[in-house]
Amino acid sequence: MGVGVSVLAVGAIATGIVDLVWRRFDPAEQPIQAFGDRVAAHSVVFACVVALLLIVGGITIVQPRTARLGAVLLAVAYGVFAIFWSPRLVTGYEYLGWSGLTGALAGLGQEAIVIAALALVFVAGASRGSLQRVGLIARWIFGVSTIVFGIAHLANVAGIARMVPQWMPMGGNVWAVVTGIAFILAGIAIVSGILDVVAARLLTLMLAIFSVLALAPQLLSFTHEQSAWGANAYNIAAIGAVWVLADWLARRPRRSARAQ
Repeated sequence: MGVGVSVLAVGAIATGIVDLVWRRFDPAEQPIQAFGDRVAAHSVVFACVVALLLIVGGITIVQPRTARLGAVLLAVAYGVFAIFWSPRLVTGYEYLGWSGLTGALAGLGQEAIVIAALALVFVAGASRGSLQRVGLIARWIFGVSTIVFGIAHLANVAGIARMVPQWMPMGGNVWAVVTGIAFILAGIAIVSGILDVVAARLLTLMLAIFSVLALAPQLLSFTHEQSAWGANAYNIAAIGAVWVLADWLARRPRRSARAQ
């Protein structure tokens, strides 16, 4: 899990730095404003504390002796972000219908896959039985969340299409649909165990392509926007998380895979 953990750590540290620079939670990736504008306005200290957790956790998780501590610190931070998304499961549906609900579920899933990867890091040196149990849960979290990502893409084709570079052939709508379907197929493969390693590897590649083609260019257009930096930082963490899963799927005993 070495490379995947390192990439996840870079994303976590970058996220912490972004939050420290703006001294607030990223409103797009860490929507504390879902609990009300007043709560968000008085969360400066809280945001800085969580940012420090991300930075310290990112540094410690890449060291073998402190990897478990780093995994715990990062899980706490991303768990906080997951809590921030929870009110939108209700309000998203109330105001936007099913598209709002799927968007909120996708936001929750974003944090869940990172936490699942951190759980795999935490139990990496544990007994075989513990690793299998945690791995099974992580596989389902990744699979279901990835399917939700695909549904969210298909429910918001126009919004996703705006992120596609104009020079791409066939137009943004086509690529929004294609990536949505790719997410769903990858999620099904991960949950079912059929070509799951290939699916996880391709999912890692797709997220990396998102960073290069869709997210990184936004830094030039929206240099002073926290959300542009936050989206890039989170996607790096997500790439690392899926990489961790892919390595775990590739290295587990095949008999354990069949048993699961």
